[in-house]
Amino acid sequence: MLVFSVHPNVSQGCQGGCATCSDYNGCLSCKPRLFFVLERIGMKQIGVCLSSCPSGYYGTRYPDINKCAKCKADCDTCFTRNFCTKCKSGFYLYSGKCLEKCPDGLEANNHTMECTSIVHCEASEWSPWSPCTKKGKTCGFKRGNEVRVREIVQHPSARGSPCPATSESRKCIVQRKRCQKEGKGKKNREEKRKKSNKEESKETRQESKGRAARRQNREQRENNNKTQPKKRKAPNKGESLAPGGAAH
Repeated sequence: MLVFSVHPNVSQGCQGGCATCSDYNGCLSCKPRLFFVLERIGMKQIGVCLSSCPSGYYGTRYPDINKCAKCKADCDTCFTRNFCTKCKSGFYLYSGKCLEKCPDGLEANNHTMECTSIVHCEASEWSPWSPCTKKGKTCGFKRGNEVRVREIVQHPSARGSPCPATSESRKCIVQRKRCQKEGKGKKNREEKRKKSNKEESKETRQESKGRAARRQNREQRENNNKTQPKKRKAPNKGESLAPGGAAH
């Protein structure tokens, strides 16, 4: 129960959400839905009315008054007195309580300041073995190495089991085959390219000659048609040729 040293002059025209107040004690009661809380100023406590409780307090509602009460000493913010939502420095939150040490099976998370489950490392399945190689090549040898890899799908927490190796190799034996010399292969490729270009040039020249021959034949036919005289039409029976060659 809140006890005040009430000044005789109680005012009804208060500021800052107070329903009633006094010059000595500040707010004595609050307007609806506001929380009443005592603030200490030196040796004196002053009543104030707030829309929500400050850090370190939790709100309770009663029919006649809504008030803020202090959280436990190790709790920074709380929902009720027995359920903390954030602990003060040096304590770890677990199930609404603030603990100096986390229970067995849990570990302290110094980032969130909470007791969390221990997370162990998890890796994926191994990939198939790679082709047998030696010094990065797949030819020119009989004994080589093949490798396989896997990925980390879950990294461990601070107290979790460490991750296993993500790659491994083993010896392998293959049938020896010769490697194609780089210079010879390059020379063959160059010869093929030149041969291809030569064939393309030959086809292009043949096409050009064919087009030129067809164009020349066409022009010759046109010239022959222009220089050849036109044949006269023979007169019909019964018609006679008039002097000068005109038919009557």
